[in-house]
Amino acid sequence: MNIFNETEVLSDLHNSDPMIQRKAFEQIVRFYSEKLYWQIRRMLLSHDDANDVLQNTFIKVWMSIDLFRGDSKLSTWLYKIAVNESITFINKQRAHSYLSIDDEEAVFAKKLEADDYFDGDEAQLKLQKAILTLPEKQRLVFNLRYFDEMSYEDMSEALNTSAGALKASYHHATKKIEKFLSPD
Repeated sequence: MNIFNETEVLSDLHNSDPMIQRKAFEQIVRFYSEKLYWQIRRMLLSHDDANDVLQNTFIKVWMSIDLFRGDSKLSTWLYKIAVNESITFINKQRAHSYLSIDDEEAVFAKKLEADDYFDGDEAQLKLQKAILTLPEKQRLVFNLRYFDEMSYEDMSEALNTSAGALKASYHHATKKIEKFLSPD
């Protein structure tokens, strides 16, 4: 079993041999696909939409890999691209549907309930519905912190927001979710 070595993979990506470059990119795809898929899926809820956005994410990564300077971790850069692709997808859907924010929340909830690939129980469905009530930025921060256990520093790099602001967003998000989940 090959162990993912970011330094080696990045070096191979800049190799002049296209075969070595392709193999390095394949390693990135294999190593990060599932993590990125679930981040995208939590934003979009639909399996099919998440797969499409994941594919677009990796296309964008391949097309712009030369722009990666190594100032941050590769994972942070990948998450940033995945988040931006997800937001672009959501904005395109929003523009095509002309929905209000409240209607959008209902549409997302119905999408989640109808998704054949959602295998969660009632508690997980209720948590997902609670997450849907959050503003987009809080939802994103909550998902990255709660599900991906991403550090505030990595989130700060990926989202171009201060760690303090992210901590505040996460705190507000958890309070709103607790309120949603608590019995009246």
